[in-house]
Amino acid sequence: MLLQGWTAPRLCALLLAATGLLASGSDFQHHRYDDMVRALFAVQNQCPYITRIYSIGRSVEGRHLYVLEFSGNPGVHEALEPEFKYVGNMHGNEVLGRELLIKFSQFLCEEYQARNQRITRLIHDTRIHILPSMNPDGYEVAARQGPELNGYLVGRGNAREIDLNRNFPDLNALMYYYEKTNGRNHHLPLPDNWELQVEPETLAVIKWMQNYNFVLSANLHGGAVVANYPFDKSRDSRTRGRTMYATTPDDKIFRKLARTYSYAHGWMHKGWNCGDFFNEGITNGASWYSLSKGKKNLSSSCDSSVL
Repeated sequence: MLLQGWTAPRLCALLLAATGLLASGSDFQHHRYDDMVRALFAVQNQCPYITRIYSIGRSVEGRHLYVLEFSGNPGVHEALEPEFKYVGNMHGNEVLGRELLIKFSQFLCEEYQARNQRITRLIHDTRIHILPSMNPDGYEVAARQGPELNGYLVGRGNAREIDLNRNFPDLNALMYYYEKTNGRNHHLPLPDNWELQVEPETLAVIKWMQNYNFVLSANLHGGAVVANYPFDKSRDSRTRGRTMYATTPDDKIFRKLARTYSYAHGWMHKGWNCGDFFNEGITNGASWYSLSKGKKNLSSSCDSSVL
């Protein structure tokens, strides 16, 4: 992994700093799709030399999946420069990640302009890609319902009511098979005709991951207050996975990153959150509950279960 030692913990901590600004009510508003697009382009116009906006594809209803990139050299992959991605709003009715990433983008731009040395170094030495909404169609469904009438599942899936966090190819099962047969544990092949088996939003994200050399990711959800890290799926298919810890080869670094985020939060690390207890405010995905076909690279969140 080419991730520089100082980079990942600071990316987690800086996201928490942006969280504090959002929580304080600093110019806060919810962003419908057009508002979100305007907010992203406003950041790009404010900081044109360190940002770039690009689309990785379109949703079922044709909305662009816009990404805002921060870099000292936007649009260019530089050797040994780690690339990091944030994804929000995978479940359309979970709005925290979407708003947090918009605020995070504004925070990076403003602090760079203020010549904050920490932010300047981060942007010059790291390429950061921010996708505030993976599921803009679901968000619009939920937003039209309003806060009073909105049920738990309204807007959770995309326009076809497909849960995008259950829509990725199941590479865990393939890897677990290879473990038993001494096969490969990296660069696993995607299933035949996989492009026909996933939703447009999922397809766009997978193609995005194939086209960029991401070394670390965070996927922000709304729900339990916990930093959740891989693997998601239990190795034992006979259990529902609530107590079956599924380690990755990078388990130590994942736990370190999750703790970095948790302890940077005001109280996540204390464990008791929203009726659940997570020791140190972190959890292995499969130890929490087993999830198949999900997208959980690195998970860390504030007021969100990161899946």
